[in-house]
Amino acid sequence: MTTDDTVIRLNDVTVSFGEQSILRGITFDVARGSTVAIIGESGCGKSVTLKTVVGLILPDRGSVSVNGSDVARLSESQRIAMRLKVGFLFQGAALFDSMNVGDNVAFGLRAQRKLDEKQIRERVEERVREVGLSESVLEKMPAELSGGMRKRVGLARALALDPDVMLYDEPTTGLDPLMSDVINDLILQTRRKRPITSIVVSHDMKTVMKVADRVVMFYPLSQLSATDPQVIYDGPPSGLLTHDDVRVRSFVEGDAHIGENESGSGYHRLSGTQPKV
Repeated sequence: MTTDDTVIRLNDVTVSFGEQSILRGITFDVARGSTVAIIGESGCGKSVTLKTVVGLILPDRGSVSVNGSDVARLSESQRIAMRLKVGFLFQGAALFDSMNVGDNVAFGLRAQRKLDEKQIRERVEERVREVGLSESVLEKMPAELSGGMRKRVGLARALALDPDVMLYDEPTTGLDPLMSDVINDLILQTRRKRPITSIVVSHDMKTVMKVADRVVMFYPLSQLSATDPQVIYDGPPSGLLTHDDVRVRSFVEGDAHIGENESGSGYHRLSGTQPKV
């Protein structure tokens, strides 16, 4: 998929850590305002892909561009400035344990140095309300929050930057089905309110089916020959269960031999909410 309205473009991206190859020849675009989900077994490079988008990892070969700028060609100060325009919801929310919720949400705004403290406080309160939390949570420490509340605070921190790009790394991992639906609804709400371009990495097929316009599935290089493509599906969510490749169908049906995720809960079947363990 290539359009003049492309916001994120990966072209022949290859990443290795020492002797271990993680990504090989990854090519896809993300159009403005769309949501692309990346799925696949653990270890196939999904989270690494998100880190290449913001320049935390630079490819060994190929290129990654965001809004027309080649990330690898930016200076480190330019990459930092670019990251402050991209919302990133990390696994586990990645809140600063030594800061209260208010300071966590304000962190990126203070780094941008565009608003005074009164404006920052107003923005923080607005974003916290937007994710369904009361202002009373601002004085709490991350250790006092439930997993679902931590995810919502992480989302509020990302949205405080008013980003035009959002990256979600396993946004519902470790959450019960009810709270997963809350987070999925917030992702949809965010897209309705703002012209945001999003990439969502997820093992939860309910999340994928609910929020994604398009799905890209990676396969682990350790299970491929040197000539096999790593992307084994690129298309609408509706085509996953009827795709010709049995590896795609097995994954979304929950029958792939794919271990447990980091939280200890299994991968959710498309047909229900019980994890496959």
